[in-house]
Amino acid sequence: MKSNIKICASWQKKHEQPVYTLADTCPKCNSVTKNTAPAPFDPTDAYGEYRRALKQRVRE
Repeated sequence: MKSNIKICASWQKKHEQPVYTLADTCPKCNSVTKNTAPAPFDPTDAYGEYRRALKQRVRE
C-alpha cells in the first residue's frame, strides 16, 4: 500500500523539523518530496533469511 503522505526530501538541511505534505513539492522550500512509507516486503528476497537471523542475534 502506497502512502499519500510525503516528506520534504531535504528537510534535514533546510528545516528544523520534517515538513509533511500531500503535494509533489515542499510548500516551504519548493524542493522535491518523497514517499514516507517503507519499502514493500518482498517474499523473494534472497537475503531475507540472513537479515532475520542477524536481527534475532542482535536482540539476544
